[in-house]
Amino acid sequence: QVQLVESGGGSVQAGGSLRLSCAASGYSGSSLCMGWFRQAPGKEREGVVVIYTGGGRTTYAPSVKGRFTISRDNAKNTLYLQMNSLKPEDTAMYYCAAEPCFLLRGTDMGDFGYWGQGTQVTVSS
Repeated sequence: QVQLVESGGGSVQAGGSLRLSCAASGYSGSSLCMGWFRQAPGKEREGVVVIYTGGGRTTYAPSVKGRFTISRDNAKNTLYLQMNSLKPEDTAMYYCAAEPCFLLRGTDMGDFGYWGQGTQVTVSS
């Protein structure tokens, strides 16, 4: 059973930066693919970015490409999301998600079986 705990959310003004962290535990199997999703009030949860085995291939949503950077420290089992040039429309609850890579069939919300509790990001104009 995989446990995911996010941290690093907060309030920031437009143009500012935040770094989110997601600590993973309880998994000792094959490679774990992980990603960040977000959900704004009244909207559906959407994918932000997914990172595959060994910190290699990544897939970013067009709305965050060039501003957000995903990374992972496999030794610490921790996933990061560096968010720069934040905009008010980035305001959302951000969730960390994980799925064993050999089971992952896509990058949609339904493709991930493990989720953290979320961390709030609020960007003011």
